Amino acid sequence: MAGEGAQRKTATRSPDGPAKVTITEIAREAGVSVPTVSRVVNGRSDVSPATRARVEDLLHRHGYRRRPTGDRAALLDLVFNDLDSPWAVEIIRGVEEVAHEAGVGTVVSAIHDRAGAARQWMTNLRARASDGVILVTSVLEPGLHDELRRLGVPLVVIDPAGSPATEAPTVGATNWAGGMAATEYLLRLGHRRIGFIEGPPRLLCSRARLDGYRAALDVAGVPAADELVVPGDFYHESGFTGAGSLLDLADPPTAIFAASDQMALGAIEALRRRGLRVPEDMSIVGFDDLPEVRWSAPPLTTVRQPLADMGKLAARSVLDLARSVAPASARVELATELVVRASTAAPRQA
Repeated sequence: MAGEGAQRKTATRSPDGPAKVTITEIAREAGVSVPTVSRVVNGRSDVSPATRARVEDLLHRHGYRRRPTGDRAALLDLVFNDLDSPWAVEIIRGVEEVAHEAGVGTVVSAIHDRAGAARQWMTNLRARASDGVILVTSVLEPGLHDELRRLGVPLVVIDPAGSPATEAPTVGATNWAGGMAATEYLLRLGHRRIGFIEGPPRLLCSRARLDGYRAALDVAGVPAADELVVPGDFYHESGFTGAGSLLDLADPPTAIFAASDQMALGAIEALRRRGLRVPEDMSIVGFDDLPEVRWSAPPLTTVRQPLADMGKLAARSVLDLARSVAPASARVELATELVVRASTAAPRQA
């Protein structure tokens, strides 16, 4: 590791930015040896906590990052908030396909909104010299976005959680159109009281699906009752709970549109436990078209969003950025599609 320091005696200057600090300069400023800094950069454990903190602070302030040799990306970072969903698997599948074809490795991480987890991920990113980051429905504090920019790491965001903190390209789906299509279909079947189990309101995709639901009701002249919209978090349990809340209403809905397939499956289970049948007693629609919903009982009507394709496009975009090729568009939304299966039917009273 000492040889790395010996090979980098002076700072280099990018024609477009400030001087890039060397490992030797970091060691001099920290008052430690070059091998010690190298151990911190490489994530080694044989450094005291106080020394590690001092060196990492300097690495952060100076924007130091090891760079791979060559003129193309060799490693991509794919970062989720959580990985406990088939939804994430579909994104990974798409990214992996493109990465494999390009001869690029992929590192998958989950930051779980834990204190310090994103900062630790950033430290690891610097050590492994990743050449691109794909961020999926996760929020990085503005300082970390700034550090990615300072390190020159290309960033692409899939389903941004909010207004992007940077000018990073984004990849998503037509969530508003999907929400409207699902609701319009239930209206055509004759449903007028349609419950909606929403996703996390902090996510743009959640708000867009809710807005599409409300728009379809408005166009049809059907009042959008506040009591018919219940909270959810995209996971099974909230679909189960949300469906229970809707069934407990004095005038329950005849159909439920859940903003994710997992919540729709949870809703079906809530109905089953109450002795109700789908679709005879209640129609259910989901959103995502995860592979498992084709085998649910009954197979689920849902809005398909091209998750694997979203992963592919994000991977291609970040690889292009790593090669200084600008994307054709800063914001891309891939089309959703309503997939009709056996979980929907006309209401019995119609």
